[in-house]
Amino acid sequence: MSSVTIALGSLVLMLVLIYAGLHVAITLGLLSFIGVWLIRGDAGVAANLLAQAVSDAIASHIFGVVPLFVLTGFLVARADVGKDAFEVANQAFRRIRGGLGVATVAANAVFAAITGISIASAAVFSRVAVPQMLRFGYQPKFAVGVVAGSSVLGMLIPPSLLMILYGFLSEQSVGDLFTAGIVPGLLLAFAFSVAIVLMAWGRPSLVYRNGEVQPIADEALMPVGEMLRKMVPIVLLIGMVLGGIYAGFFTATEAGAVGALLALVIAVLRRKLTWRSFWEVLTETGHVTVAVSFLIICASIYTRMLAMSGTPQALVEWMAAAGLGVAAFLLLYVLLILLLGTIIDSSSIMLIVLPLMLPIAQQFGLNLIWFGVITVVAVEVGLLTPPFGLSVYVIKSTLGKTVDISLGDIFRGTAPFTLTMLVVLGLLLVFPQLSLVLLK
Repeated sequence: MSSVTIALGSLVLMLVLIYAGLHVAITLGLLSFIGVWLIRGDAGVAANLLAQAVSDAIASHIFGVVPLFVLTGFLVARADVGKDAFEVANQAFRRIRGGLGVATVAANAVFAAITGISIASAAVFSRVAVPQMLRFGYQPKFAVGVVAGSSVLGMLIPPSLLMILYGFLSEQSVGDLFTAGIVPGLLLAFAFSVAIVLMAWGRPSLVYRNGEVQPIADEALMPVGEMLRKMVPIVLLIGMVLGGIYAGFFTATEAGAVGALLALVIAVLRRKLTWRSFWEVLTETGHVTVAVSFLIICASIYTRMLAMSGTPQALVEWMAAAGLGVAAFLLLYVLLILLLGTIIDSSSIMLIVLPLMLPIAQQFGLNLIWFGVITVVAVEVGLLTPPFGLSVYVIKSTLGKTVDISLGDIFRGTAPFTLTMLVVLGLLLVFPQLSLVLLK
């Protein structure tokens, strides 16, 4: 049995095991060990590779960016910064038809520029935006669809946990990836907003329960001074974290530390943090960090096994012999990610696919920063597609019994935003400069 056959067999077996319910990281580690054992014919070599990968995968201080930005996200959510962003955006877009939907997208974009975690966005705005939209006569399906759709901005607009993960796997600059995500993130937010306004004017029955929104009373309008007060923490966090990175004052890891400190100060000053809730935040941060670390370690082992087998080079040669060029490779790559997005989570997709596809992308001479943006957008579509759609399950769990809506209705509500994401993904594929313009 050839090395390439062993590696390709491991890919098939991986999907079978994951679909059967085995954890992705355990699957990667187990198949990597068995693969190296079969390729080299020595269990000792496989064990040594396993030990070396565990030591090397997250040994760099750069990896500190993961727990720091995760901690920032949880502290910001605890400090009600997302709620403030929504209230301010609501005032700004209250005169637009479908304004509460546009406000949710805008608030999610702002929240994404602080947290970088889509699931946190989905949880926060399920509590904040959905009740408001229902109060003013919006369709329940539309309300939850807007929250689910716009939550994906958390993984595209920097800082982004998926961008950080891609940076580790591809050995690309996290700062460059953050910069490359700005224009695509804003483009996606704008596309969502346009889609909402078009639905509100063209098919109002999809947006409003009775075909029109209830007017917002004048007494509900927020004074300018209060709006400015609510915006100060938001502007301060974005300015210090992203401004510091782009101005060159500190690295992405140092920016994570600054963001975590500022978020902690804001939460304390607002009296939103007790010792008990602070411990809960630290515990949640630890859980996420350990889970990501375990995945990265096992993905590192799998990458080494694939490289040892020569599979990436064999696939490039096969594509060349079959006459498949860059466009065909990108199309197949995106379709594979979209299919995997229906059954497994975002991080797992990247950890499974990238070790095989990155060498091929390099062989084709593709810009790996742009390739990262494409990857993140394609992966994030999976947050909205059944049956796995993680954002949908988070929203359903967060709303509980307060809103009577089924999982099927939530998935149907996300459909217009899924289509919008696919359109934006197509634009990013055709026009790479949309991702790279700020890097020049």
